[in-house]
Amino acid sequence: MQSLFALQQCKEASYELSLENIAEAFAPDLNSMEVQDKALLTQQKKEAVKTFEEAFAAAETKVNHEDARIKKAVNTAFQFYGVQVKKDTDFFRKNLIAEVEKIYDHYIGALSLIVVFADLAEADKKVSHKNFLANSWIKALRSSELLKKEALKLDRHWQNKTDQVRLWFRDVVRQDNEYLDYLDRKSPSVEDQRKFISHIFKKVVFGKTVINDFYEEEVLRWTEDKEIVKALVEKTIKSYDPESGQPIALHTLSLNWDEDKDFIETLFNTATDLSDKHKELIANNTRNWEVERLPLTDRIILEMAISELISFPNIPVKVTINEYIELAKNYSTPKSRQFINGILDVIAKELKDSGDIKKSGRGLIDNK
Repeated sequence: MQSLFALQQCKEASYELSLENIAEAFAPDLNSMEVQDKALLTQQKKEAVKTFEEAFAAAETKVNHEDARIKKAVNTAFQFYGVQVKKDTDFFRKNLIAEVEKIYDHYIGALSLIVVFADLAEADKKVSHKNFLANSWIKALRSSELLKKEALKLDRHWQNKTDQVRLWFRDVVRQDNEYLDYLDRKSPSVEDQRKFISHIFKKVVFGKTVINDFYEEEVLRWTEDKEIVKALVEKTIKSYDPESGQPIALHTLSLNWDEDKDFIETLFNTATDLSDKHKELIANNTRNWEVERLPLTDRIILEMAISELISFPNIPVKVTINEYIELAKNYSTPKSRQFINGILDVIAKELKDSGDIKKSGRGLIDNK
């Protein structure tokens, strides 16, 4: 969603630049020896801007005008806008998959960070970190050859940030009350150990600390990515059985990445090239709201939802609607969840009636 949000912001910036280009086309030529008719230039600029705005609103990309200079300025602006939008769209499309794949890198980095904390604890001669070092999950992470291999391959071993990690251990980990209480416990049970390592990740690494601040500064999509990384880490913790004798398992981002990658690319491509007919569905069902005045996040959520409804015959309508209601809840305004729910219910029915939704497969025939 952030890629679509960023792309829309780029489109808006390109639109403003197009208007600036029109204005420059009618600016007085200070190097000309001829007398400049400033009043005429101002009038032409206003007419050109108006022509561009009206044509843009009508989804036109080229105009005819009796004034050749206005025609040239407006069409040049449209050409500029089209080139910029294509360049930005290609950029975000190209980088979208790479950014998603980085989520796994952050997951490996988070696990590796605990290993580095353990190394620092072991080297600390002032305080006994015996319970921390004896924690079954921490021992499993430290002894995982696969984690070491992945961390080195993905450059997520923290070796280039040693001083920073040392400060985190001193100022965040060692100051955490749960950490201090855990150090003082006598023979923590397996359940105590599991709860402790879960706390370290949830509250120390991903909580409101300078460690999370670091991720927010370094990772553009951290707001979205963090929830997935947290889920992968929690899955790693829950799936490990200290008494099994088996190494701790690392989890993949997806069970079928090729299939999920196709889904992401198709959704992005459909949402960025949504037909006028489907955009009108949003306009016609947002009651007193003009589409351009909707909160940008809500508009993107609606466009993504329509794209998923019409592009993926194997996903039930109700599943799609619930997904985007949840997105609205997490990323938009307080009232957006109810708003998105109501609009999507109506849009889904209209898409079904028009035949744009074609579901196939067991349990999907009735578009439920």
